[in-house]
Amino acid sequence: MTGQRKMALVTGAASGIGAAAALALARAGYDVAINYSRSAGPAREVAAQAQKLGARTLLCQCDVADDAGVRAMLNEVATKFDRLDALINNAGTTTEVRPKDFDAMTVEEWDRVFAVNVRGIFSVTRAALPLLRKAPHPVIVNTASIVGLRPGPQPLPYAASKAAVVNLTKTLAFNLGPEIRVNAVAPGWMEGDWMKRMLKDKYDDLMGRRAKLTPLKRVVTAEDVAETMLSLIEGNRFVTGEIVVIDGGFSSST
Repeated sequence: MTGQRKMALVTGAASGIGAAAALALARAGYDVAINYSRSAGPAREVAAQAQKLGARTLLCQCDVADDAGVRAMLNEVATKFDRLDALINNAGTTTEVRPKDFDAMTVEEWDRVFAVNVRGIFSVTRAALPLLRKAPHPVIVNTASIVGLRPGPQPLPYAASKAAVVNLTKTLAFNLGPEIRVNAVAPGWMEGDWMKRMLKDKYDDLMGRRAKLTPLKRVVTAEDVAETMLSLIEGNRFVTGEIVVIDGGFSSST
């Protein structure tokens, strides 16, 4: 063990919100297990940056939809970390099938989105519970989305899966309290590769419009989301079962 450093696992930590969260945790004094599915190079870069911030790191390749792989990953985490103070369930996927193109959506693609976004949270949480219960004040933070709370131009299985994450977060909070707090964040439109894939050549125009309609006059960044995740972990000791919207006030002003 390294002094008083705490320990965390972040799924989907090779890029975006997961990478920003892993680095925020490292900066705050956490050792970090960095989970990724396919992006080994970016995950190694996140680990290198976390190490520069003083963190011990563990790279964990695992598809969170694979329950056997998840259990193996947590066994690996247990060999290096004697507990988990924080778990961030961030791994997620989507489809590029347009919401109104019902015929193009296959059952297999629908099920894949739910397997990663919803069942993955359950599988990782279940496997992590023994390590979380060894910590004095363990916390789980899940990544939901604003489209899990209100309709939006996102693919149907993604939006529905994020609504399920909202409910699962509240249900886990009820069943794991008082020992473990469980909350979620619901980012609005976030700059970066995820929205670029969704909006394609309309990215700059639509993101610019969204910023103009937002009280804080910009869209969300991964660092904004990571900052909120860290505040839910390090503070807010009497907050559980909540979904924190991070959209610069857009949803409250429209």
